[in-house]
Amino acid sequence: MGYYLDEEKDWALNMEELERAYQEATAKGIHVNSFVLINPGNPTGQVLTRENLHDVVRFCAKHNLVLLADEVYQENVYDGEFVSAKRAAYETGLLQTDSIELVSFHSVSKGVFGECGRRGGYMELVGIDNGVKEELYKLASSFLCSNVPGQIMTSLMVKGPQPGDESYERHEAEKQQIFDSLQRRAKIVSSGLNNIDGFSCRPAKGSMYCFPSVQMPKGALIAAEREGTSPDTLYAVSLLERTGICVVPASGFKQKPGRFGFRTTFLPSEEEMASAVDQIKAHYEEFCEQYK
Repeated sequence: MGYYLDEEKDWALNMEELERAYQEATAKGIHVNSFVLINPGNPTGQVLTRENLHDVVRFCAKHNLVLLADEVYQENVYDGEFVSAKRAAYETGLLQTDSIELVSFHSVSKGVFGECGRRGGYMELVGIDNGVKEELYKLASSFLCSNVPGQIMTSLMVKGPQPGDESYERHEAEKQQIFDSLQRRAKIVSSGLNNIDGFSCRPAKGSMYCFPSVQMPKGALIAAEREGTSPDTLYAVSLLERTGICVVPASGFKQKPGRFGFRTTFLPSEEEMASAVDQIKAHYEEFCEQYK
């Protein structure tokens, strides 16, 4: 059972919405046993506030839900502050009283280390029964070990060069250079898309994505229904065919009914992203003319 974020408040979590989703699921006979959180967000690019995180951990403790916290974009915070679910549990006193079960995930394939290419990561279990831990370790041990480059990158992520090490200054400079460019690209894309008539895009405060809302012309709604697809899929395919720009239709993320849009990354260079925004604008004008 899913829940909706509040787009008008930069994709914040709304506790009334969480309670609605939970009560709706239980009313249908669904045994809700866990809560999945992605922060910073995918596909929305939001960074949840400390208060939001406090609400989440209290919600999970109240309903006895295992909190599965996907925090793989924690290095990618361009506006605001990253607060981990574990930190929120500590600040609310839930950690000290063993009142919450938490699994936190982190990865080198995001952030600034792997840049979506290198694969490696870990999860931390907090407040989880020892018997469950043993089963998880047993399951992990039944597979071959992770690839060596992934292990090296994970080690680098959790404990990189220290001050005084030969590679420290170069490592920090390269890391900062990548981060600064990502921060600029986040603004180029989110601001650029938001300035297109018919688009609404909240600022990308974290992760690697923008998730704009796109107004669809009436003709596109009719054509999509006729073809048995969603309007934003019709749009995304048209964008790909006309420009070569590949985006993911927002309908694949269970958005609110009546909302259309797409998810895009801003991983290519700053110049390429600026050009992509211009091409998206020109294509949208053409698309609206075609399906008016």
